[in-house]
Amino acid sequence: MLRYLNGGESHGKYLLAILEGVPAGLPLTPDVVNQDLIRRQKGYGRGGRMRVEEDRVEFACGVRKGKTLGNPIGLMIANKDWENWKEVMAVDPGPVPPEKVVTRPRPGHADLVGAIKYAHRDIRNVLEKASARETAIRVAVGAVAKALLAQFGMRVLSYTTEIGGVAANPVDDPVEAYERAEASEVRSPDPEAGARMVERIRTAKHRGDTLGGVFQVVVTHPPIGLGSYSQWDRRLSARLAMAAMSIQAMKGVEIGMGFEAARRFGSEVHDDIYYDHDGRGFVRKTNNAGGLEGGISNGESIVLRVAMKPISTLYNPKKSVDIETKEPFDATVERSDICTVPAAGVVGEAVIAFEMANAMVEKFGGDSLEEMKRNHDAYLAYVKAF
Repeated sequence: MLRYLNGGESHGKYLLAILEGVPAGLPLTPDVVNQDLIRRQKGYGRGGRMRVEEDRVEFACGVRKGKTLGNPIGLMIANKDWENWKEVMAVDPGPVPPEKVVTRPRPGHADLVGAIKYAHRDIRNVLEKASARETAIRVAVGAVAKALLAQFGMRVLSYTTEIGGVAANPVDDPVEAYERAEASEVRSPDPEAGARMVERIRTAKHRGDTLGGVFQVVVTHPPIGLGSYSQWDRRLSARLAMAAMSIQAMKGVEIGMGFEAARRFGSEVHDDIYYDHDGRGFVRKTNNAGGLEGGISNGESIVLRVAMKPISTLYNPKKSVDIETKEPFDATVERSDICTVPAAGVVGEAVIAFEMANAMVEKFGGDSLEEMKRNHDAYLAYVKAF
């Protein structure tokens, strides 16, 4: 199975990850990863940090001459802003400049609960790791997972469906929706709605406020049989939902028809089964299930929608209490974005891609890409003949 650990602080020297389980022989270059890192930094409503950083990955180990070795892959992203934070974030013992100590937690952030949990009197020890800056290295890991999925004809795509109550008109073809979204500064497949989203973000900025929204992630051409109903924690639906909710500021996940299914008769929800004698085998003409039944992929596109709350840091801050003096204050203002829903979709692709790649490795095994493909091809032949 695939697994990874990540580390690094928002203003530390590096963001790091060790990724284990990628089969040997997978073509992989930094450019493959950097494309998604660049996409993560875009989007109307981003703040000043995105003008400072220029995220690029370095493979520290596990890749040689453009191919994976089967060993753990070390990924590193340098934080350019480290140069401005050397004294504050120094590893060596010594006092933190008093004016840089953070004692005023932001409502909606991990600040207060993290400080209490880990006994930190300087909230910067919390916010540096809880920060969504951490998602840069997760996007890098996800890009490796995407490269593996691509070897089996699978893509992981995302686009914005809503920002601040402004909803995009749906586009049936996920590839078309994705291509339209990539041309939009808010990653909306609906240009008219995208323009209204931009205006909504602009209004929030003038108010010193922030906005959340909803993005959709689609996995195309997954094989039947990923995941399992045999144990609760092996259900692919559960694993994908957990992955989506692991992203900072996410508050809800729907699969397929989602909550709408709870409002309808079963006859309006469940997807009829057909048999294609021309080679596809068992198919559906609708996809209300979002590609998952009983925690197992059913061969249709996997569809998830993820709801993101507004960012916690407001330039017109909420009320809070200083953890040292216990006096009321306006909450601390860290440099922040107004809306990151467009970027959150790219992060969503990454975390979903990792879980999908993990399910593929779990199902088809193989120490090398060649062996994994043999197993995959034999399985598809079995499914076709079932």
